[in-house]
Amino acid sequence: MDKFSDWQWQLANRITTGAALSSYVSLTDQLAQDIEQAGKVFRWSITPYYASLMDRDNPLCPIRMQAIPCKDEVEEVKGISDPLQEEHQSPTPGLIHRYPDRVALTVSSTCAMYCRHCTRKRFVGEVVQKTSWSAIQAGIDYVSSHSEVRDVLVTGGDPLILPDGRLEQILKQLRSIEHVDIIRIGSRVPVTLPQRITPQLCEMLERYHPIWLNTHFNHPKEITDESATAISRLLKAGIPVGNQTVLLKGINDNLGTMRQLVHGLLRIRVRPYYLYQCDRVVGTQHFWTPLQTGLDIIDGLQGYTSGLAVPQFIVDSPIGKIPISNSKLVELGESHALLRNYEGSTMRLDFSQPIPTSCPMRSVG
Repeated sequence: MDKFSDWQWQLANRITTGAALSSYVSLTDQLAQDIEQAGKVFRWSITPYYASLMDRDNPLCPIRMQAIPCKDEVEEVKGISDPLQEEHQSPTPGLIHRYPDRVALTVSSTCAMYCRHCTRKRFVGEVVQKTSWSAIQAGIDYVSSHSEVRDVLVTGGDPLILPDGRLEQILKQLRSIEHVDIIRIGSRVPVTLPQRITPQLCEMLERYHPIWLNTHFNHPKEITDESATAISRLLKAGIPVGNQTVLLKGINDNLGTMRQLVHGLLRIRVRPYYLYQCDRVVGTQHFWTPLQTGLDIIDGLQGYTSGLAVPQFIVDSPIGKIPISNSKLVELGESHALLRNYEGSTMRLDFSQPIPTSCPMRSVG
């Protein structure tokens, strides 16, 4: 096997210094200094695969901006370390119980690459108590003793960084709990380390169905032959794949880029699921966009492309995920509703009258 295609080689050779990074991108002395300064505050590492997608001479390359530390992370710092208050919703270390019927179980603090916009910048890349085996076991025991929990999200860090054997230990125990219907995995390795999605991993995952996986493509440049192969292997193992994009200033905060992304995702059979407003995490303020930006993008997609391509715009919060949209319900009365379509046209729906059986044809050509 070519070493570049070996996921363990990729992990062992992650880029963690400016000198190593200079093999992939041009670095001025100032950029190298900025990387070193920000890297002292927030952990960083980049797989050689992901670095190979970078534009060597463009500091505004969307791949570079997601992966390389910059001075904006540590200058004029805004935000808070735990904006979703996960630490206050953890009955056991690393288990988050926010919703009535589901929990998130953090099983790793390690990622293939440390995204600069990460919600969990406060602990990713560090050895933490919440990802010890005793903490993971305590979380599994909590699920076992709470019959209302029917859905478990296995998350991190990135759970697919774990060896197959350790991951199988977790899945096997969760699947043995009678009231657990669904196991979900949250992982960005199909994007940052697609070599990790091996036939052996997929064969193991297939034993613990139903399993769903949500991944995290943010830009069309991340859709490559390698990532498409990883997705194909997951799908052939019966694992549906959804995508959760984060809206990031300068990376994907325009309709054209987002349309390219969602269309590209559908071509590799990944369902655009959520478009997240970027969390107000310390060190991410340079990525924040106005709420209206996301609303306008959704309005620019809805009706102008397949509904399969339109994600739900979400603001995450300590009280849960809140869907946001420009209202299509203009007016609601006891006997009627006034509705607006994607073009801004309105239609009165009279509850006392039958729905029309025909409507004007749209002219084509």
